[in-house]
Amino acid sequence: MAIPVIDFSMLNGSERTQTLAQIANGCEEWGFFELVNHGIPVELLDRVKKVCSECYKMEREEGFKAASEKLLKKMENSGKEDVDWEDVFLLQDDNEWPSNPRDFKETMKAYRAEIKNLAERVMEVMDENLGLDKGYINRAFCGGDTVQQPFFGTKVSHYPPCPRPDLVNGLRAHTDAGGVILLFQDDEVAGLQILKDGRWIDVQPLPNSIVINTGDQIEVLSNGQYKSVRHRVLPTPDGNRRSIASFYNPAMKATIGPATKLVAQAAAVASYPDFVFGDYMDVYAKQKFLAKEPRFQAVRAM
Repeated sequence: MAIPVIDFSMLNGSERTQTLAQIANGCEEWGFFELVNHGIPVELLDRVKKVCSECYKMEREEGFKAASEKLLKKMENSGKEDVDWEDVFLLQDDNEWPSNPRDFKETMKAYRAEIKNLAERVMEVMDENLGLDKGYINRAFCGGDTVQQPFFGTKVSHYPPCPRPDLVNGLRAHTDAGGVILLFQDDEVAGLQILKDGRWIDVQPLPNSIVINTGDQIEVLSNGQYKSVRHRVLPTPDGNRRSIASFYNPAMKATIGPATKLVAQAAAVASYPDFVFGDYMDVYAKQKFLAKEPRFQAVRAM
C-alpha cells in the first residue's frame, strides 16, 4: 500500500478530469498525496537541498549534538519521554533567517515563492473538486477580506542519525493544525509514515516530488469530506533525513467553519463549529500530539 502519486501537469491536458479525481481521492481517502511534474524547477530544488544541508552543518549540527547527548543520557536513566529527535527552525517573511551559507536566503526566498504558488493552485483544485467558487478556501483563510493575510511558514527540519531509536521519537504522531502542507522531503532517507486504516504506511522518498497533506482547517471547511491524517517520523540510526515543510494556514483572526454551500448541498448539519483560528491554535499548542476530536470540542465551547 502506498500513498497516491499524481502528475500535476496532467491538469492542463486531456486527462484533467482523471487528474481531478485522483486529487479528490487523495484528499478524501488518504489525506496525503505526492505530486510530480508540479512546475517547481528541478534546478531550484537541487539548490534548496544543498543550502539546507550546508546550513545544518555550519549552524546547527554542533548544537544539536551537544543537546542530544545530554538528552540520551537522561532518557537512558528515566526511559522514553515526550521529545522528538529533530533539529528545526522556521522561515517566515518577517523573522530572522540563517546567514550561512551565503546563498541560503536567496535560494529559500525563491523556493518559498514557488511553493506558495503551488499551494494556491492546489487549493483552487480543492475548490473545484468540492464544488466551491474558485478562491473560496483562500478567501476563508484571509477571514473573508483582503486586510488579513494567510500565515505562510516554512519549517526546515533535520532528523540526524539516532544511536538509540528505541528511546526516542523522530517526531511524535499528530495531525497538522492548519490548512495545506507542502513537504519537500529527503529523497534518500525514509522515515515519514501516515496512519491509514489502522496501519502505519511509509511515505517513500521520491526525487523532486512534493508531498501534500490536508490539515485540520481543510477538514473543517470541507465539513469532513477531506480529512487531516495522523503522521509521524521514525528515528533512524543511519542517514540525516532532511524535511522542508511549508504551511499555508489561515490568518490568526480568520473565522473558520464548514462551507455553507457544502452543508446545504448535503442537507446536513455542520459537523464542526465555527471558530477563530487563533483560538484553535491555543488549544492545539497544548494538545498537538493527542486526538484531534477534543480540539474541535474545545473550540466549540469557547
